[in-house]
Amino acid sequence: MTFYIDSKKADSPRRISALLKKCILCHPEKWTEIVFLCVGTDRTTGDCLGPYIGQQLLSHAIQGIYVYGTLFQPVHALNLRGACDDIRRRHPEALVIAIDASLGQKKHLGYVTIANGALYPGAAVRKELPPVGDIHITGIVNTAGVLEHLTLQTTRLSTVISLADKITQGILTTIPSSYPVQALIQKL
Repeated sequence: MTFYIDSKKADSPRRISALLKKCILCHPEKWTEIVFLCVGTDRTTGDCLGPYIGQQLLSHAIQGIYVYGTLFQPVHALNLRGACDDIRRRHPEALVIAIDASLGQKKHLGYVTIANGALYPGAAVRKELPPVGDIHITGIVNTAGVLEHLTLQTTRLSTVISLADKITQGILTTIPSSYPVQALIQKL
């Protein structure tokens, strides 16, 4: 089941946090770390949502939380497979939360989606990339339809930044920097 949250509503970070907790609780196996895999590139405005969130999360340096994909070291179509191999090798018992921008219906512009299961990066622009993550979060940055590459290039930066800020706030509410992952596991 995919949950949709309107990021324009004042309580959206709280709702993102509550739904993220709900998804995390569906993974009771013994994970000892959380990896955020933030997919995208800073070369296209509509596709920089993931790296921007990754940059924000990295600045909080939470024990037991690892971030792959930032503005300075993005994870994108060309290096995604290598990043996934790296994550499996370095964090074999991690819960992986994948984050990416997406295109959707006009009525869902500015919405955040959260769901259990893998993210299919590049699907909006018809790229065949490996599915990633145990949980995924997307921000709907623009409408799907024709010429998706152009749509991503002409996406408003304000939409991306607003979505990223709300998603980051929701994540940090779920996993505050004062809680190492082991304490989070016990708290959930």
